[in-house]
Amino acid sequence: MAPPRSAGQQTVTVDGHTLRLSSLDKVLYPATGTTKAEVLAYYAAVAPHLIRHAARRPVTRKRWVHGVGTPGHPGEVFFQKNIDDNAPVWVPRNAIRHKDHTNVYPTVDDLATLTWLGQISALELHVPQWRFAADGAPANPDRLVLDLDPGNGAGLAECAAVARLARPILQGMGLEPFPVTSGSKGIHLYCALDGRQTSEQVSAVAHELARALEADHPDLAVSGMRKALRPGKVLVDWSQNNANKTTVSPYSLRGLFEPTVAAPRTWEELGSEGLQHLDYRDVLQRVADLGDVLAPATQPLPPDRDGGPAGTDRLSTYRSMRDASKTPEPVPAAVGPTGGNSFVIQEHHARRLHYDVRLEREGVLVSWAVPKGPPLTPDRNHLAVQTEDHPLDYASFEGSIPKGEYGAGEMSIWDAGTYELEKWRDGKEVICTLHGKLDGGLARGGAATRRYALINTGAGAGGRSNWLMHLMKEQPVPRQDAGAEVGQAPGQDSTEVPEDRPPSGSTPDPARADLTPLRPMLATLGSENAIPDPEDWAYEMKWDGIRCIAVVRDGTVRLLSRNGADTTTTYPELGDLAEHLSADSAVLDGEIVALNARGRPDFGLLQTRMKLTDGAEIEAAQATTPVRLMLFDLLDLDGHDLTGLEYRQRRELLGRAVDDAGDGHVQVPPALDATLREAVEASRRLGLEGIMAKRLASDYQPGARSASWVKIKHLRTQEVVVVGWRPGRGSRAATVGSLLVAVPDGADLRYVGRVGSGLTERDLAEAGTRLKDLARRTAPLADVPDADASDAHWVRPALVGEVQYSGHTGAGRLRHAVWRGWRPDKSPSDVVVEP
Repeated sequence: MAPPRSAGQQTVTVDGHTLRLSSLDKVLYPATGTTKAEVLAYYAAVAPHLIRHAARRPVTRKRWVHGVGTPGHPGEVFFQKNIDDNAPVWVPRNAIRHKDHTNVYPTVDDLATLTWLGQISALELHVPQWRFAADGAPANPDRLVLDLDPGNGAGLAECAAVARLARPILQGMGLEPFPVTSGSKGIHLYCALDGRQTSEQVSAVAHELARALEADHPDLAVSGMRKALRPGKVLVDWSQNNANKTTVSPYSLRGLFEPTVAAPRTWEELGSEGLQHLDYRDVLQRVADLGDVLAPATQPLPPDRDGGPAGTDRLSTYRSMRDASKTPEPVPAAVGPTGGNSFVIQEHHARRLHYDVRLEREGVLVSWAVPKGPPLTPDRNHLAVQTEDHPLDYASFEGSIPKGEYGAGEMSIWDAGTYELEKWRDGKEVICTLHGKLDGGLARGGAATRRYALINTGAGAGGRSNWLMHLMKEQPVPRQDAGAEVGQAPGQDSTEVPEDRPPSGSTPDPARADLTPLRPMLATLGSENAIPDPEDWAYEMKWDGIRCIAVVRDGTVRLLSRNGADTTTTYPELGDLAEHLSADSAVLDGEIVALNARGRPDFGLLQTRMKLTDGAEIEAAQATTPVRLMLFDLLDLDGHDLTGLEYRQRRELLGRAVDDAGDGHVQVPPALDATLREAVEASRRLGLEGIMAKRLASDYQPGARSASWVKIKHLRTQEVVVVGWRPGRGSRAATVGSLLVAVPDGADLRYVGRVGSGLTERDLAEAGTRLKDLARRTAPLADVPDADASDAHWVRPALVGEVQYSGHTGAGRLRHAVWRGWRPDKSPSDVVVEP
C-alpha cells in the first residue's frame, strides 16, 4: 500500500498492521529530490519480488536517517544487525547464536515489515545466501552468488565480460546463473541450489571457480582479495557464500547519491553496449513490463515447523528472543492445545517495572505490557503495548530472568484465574471479565472480578501496537456464593447483571454522558539547556496564537479559550471541525492562529478577530483575516479519557482521528523529525516564535503548568496586567499615550513599567474605551515611581495584554517594551512571570 506522496505524515494499515509514516516529504536523495514517500512507494511496488529473494533471511540494514547527502557532504549511515528495541511486535525475527552473544535479526517476510524498514530509512537491505529452517536454525544455502567487483581502471563493461565467461562454467556444473547489476559498481551472479551443500562447501566451489577464471583470463579476472592485485581487473568475490557474509538483496535501493537499485537483468542486456546501473524508476517500469526475471534463481519457501505455510507458528517470535540454555523461561517447540480461557497478570521488575497481562487464546497467551498495571477505576485508562505471544506454560512462570537476556529481571504472578469473553476482534478490541484470586492483585484493588476492555489505538513509537486498557463502568455484581472459588468460571446461577440492565447510577460505556471541558495543560519557559536527554522529547513549532480547547459532540463544535470562555461564534469557519473527525466525539487541544502574507502566524492580525462580537463584522473578517486551528493534542475520544496516556500515544491517536481540512484551516502539524538543535534553528529560519518541547512519556495534566512541556522562545514576551495609563503628548494629548503594566508577585502586583511603542491609533482608541469603565481613584499597587505616577490614571487590574521586551533593568522593569496586543482569552490570575 503506497502512501500519498504529498503527505508529511500518514497512518496506514498494511497487511492488517497499523504503521505511522512520518516525514514523508523528507528528501533522502538530494541529487534527485527523491523523498521518503517515493522510497516507500517503490518498496511497495517491488515488494512481492524483493520478499521472494529476502524472506526468511536475517536482514542487516544500512540506514540513512537524514538522507544520503551530497558528494561534498555525505550523510551519516547507521549499520544495524540486531532488531531495534522498539520494532513492532509483529515484525518477524529470528536469532543467530554465537559463542559469547546472540543477535536477533528481523526478516523481510511481508509488505508491512518492508514498509516499516522504509519508514526508518533502511535504504539498503543485506542478506546471506541461506534461510532460517523450520526449527529456527540457519539452513544450508539455497543459492550461490559471485560478486564481480571492478578495481580501479575497470568498470561495468569488464564485469559483464567476466560474467559472460563465468556463465558456461556454471552451466557445465548444472547451475543456471542470473545476473544482477548491483546498483553500486559491479554485477552479482545468482544460481539456485537444492540445499544439500553446506556454506563451507559452496564457498569452496565458488573459490575454485574464481581461481579458474583468474587462471584462464589473468588480464581480466582476479580471485585474491588484496587490493594491490585489482587495478584494471575484476575481483571474482567468492567469499559472500560464507554463512557469516551478506550481499545486498535484489531489488534493494543503494545508499549512493542517486537512488540506484540492485536490479535483476537479462543476459541480452549484459551483452549490449552502454550497460548502466538502473535507478528505482527504471526498475519500476521493468517489473511492470517483465515481472521478476530473477525468480528462477530462488527456491520456494520451506514450510514452518508445524508443517503449515511460512509464518504460521505463533511462537516463532517468542523463541527467537530467548535462549533456552540461558533463561529459566519455558521455550516449547509448539503451541499448546486450544480452547482454554485462563489469564495471568505478572509483575515484571525489568529495566522498568511493568505488568504483563496475558489471555489464553488459540493455544498461546496473547500478551500486553501495561506500564501502570490494570486500571482499578473507570476514569483512568492505562497504556497497554502488545508484545509477542507467549506459550501457555508461561502462565505459571515466576523467577529471575538472567542479566543480558531479553526481559532480564524478576517476575512474579500478580493475579491469575479465568476470564469470560464478550468480544474478541483480532488486532482491534477485546472485552472480557477477569475472575482473579481472593488474595490476588485485582482483589487488593477492591474486587477480584473485573470487566475490562482493551482497545487498539494504532501504532506507537517505532510501530508498536498500542492499546488502551479500560475498566468498564458496568461491572459484574459480586458473587453471593462466597464459598465458591473466585478463580473458577461462573456457573448458571451467576448473579451477573444482564447487558440491558446496568447497575444503578452507572452511565453507558465507553462514552461519557457529557464531555466536560478540560483546562489546558500549560508549559514552562526554558532554554535548550533545560531539556535533559533530548532524545526522550518531541519537538513542535510554537504557534503565535491563542489556546483553544475544542469539544466535538453529535456534530456540534464548541471552542473554549484557556480560561473557559466560549469563543465558538467568534471563529465560525472552524465550526466544521466535526466533519474532519473520524469519531463521534472528542476533546482536542490546539492553537487558533492567523497567517500573514508570508504564511507565518501573526498575533497582530489575530487581534483584529479576537475583539469582534458583531455578527456582520465577524462574517466579513472571515474573508479578510481567516483563522486556522492547529491541533496538537487529544484529551478524549468517543468518551475515552486519554489524559493518562503518554504524549506519543495521544499524538498517534490525534493523527488517526483528524483529517486535515483541504484548505488547511484545520491542521494537525506533525512533530518535527529533528534534533533539539535542528528544531530550534528551523523555527528561527522560518521566523516563528520558537518551539515546544514535550516529553514523550508525559501524561496530560489539565490546568497544571508542567516541566514536561517546555517552550523555547526566540523572542522575550511577557503577559502583563494593565494597572493604569498616562495621557499622550502632542496629537495624543487627549488620548492614551502609554499603558502602565504589572505582573503578579504572590498575592500582590509588581510594577514592571510602561509601554507605548506598538500601540496603533486604533489600539489607543480602543484602550480609552476599555479603560474608562475600569477607572479608580487610587493606584492598585504601591511601587510605581513618582515619574510614572505623576499624571497617571488608575484602573481596576482586570485587563491582560502581552508585550515584547529586550531585557530587565536593575529595578526589574521591562527594557524596550513593545505592545503586542490584548489577551482577552486570559485573566490576571493566568499571568505568570516568565524567567
